[in-house]
Amino acid sequence: MERRRFLIIALAGTAVAPLAVEAQPTRAVPRIGFIEAGALSTNRHFLDAFRQGLHDLGYVEGRNIKVEDRWADGRSERFPALLDELIRLGVDVIVQASSDGALAAKRATKTIPVVFWGVSDPVGLGLVSSLAHPGGNMTGLTLAFEE
Repeated sequence: MERRRFLIIALAGTAVAPLAVEAQPTRAVPRIGFIEAGALSTNRHFLDAFRQGLHDLGYVEGRNIKVEDRWADGRSERFPALLDELIRLGVDVIVQASSDGALAAKRATKTIPVVFWGVSDPVGLGLVSSLAHPGGNMTGLTLAFEE
C-alpha cells in the first residue's frame, strides 16, 4: 500500500512539475541608473570603472544586470529630468556622483535606493542624518572627514 501511494505521488509530482516551473514569474534583470555630473567624453572612465567593478563581482551586463547611464554634461539643472527618465524606466537603484545630483535624487524619490559618491558633506547638505546611520533611501561615500 505504501509503495502504491509513493508511486501515485511521484507520478503526480512528475506530471505537475513542468507546470510549476512554467508558472514561476520571470525576474527582470536589475537596472542601475548611473548619473554623472560631467560629460561622457571626459568622464567615461568613471562609468568604465563602475562597470568593471560590477563585472569583478560577477555581474555581466545584459545577462544579470543593466546599467542605464545618463550624463549632465556639467549642467546641474539637467539632474531632475535625467532622474525622472530613470525613474520612468524603473531602475532598482540610482548611483549619483555629485552633491547637486544627490540633492536632486533626494527630491526625486523617497523609495528607490540612491548611492552617492563625490559628495563633500552629506550630513551638512541634509542628504543623510548621520554617516554611521544614514536613514531613508540615501547612502554613499563622502570626501569629508572629521577632525
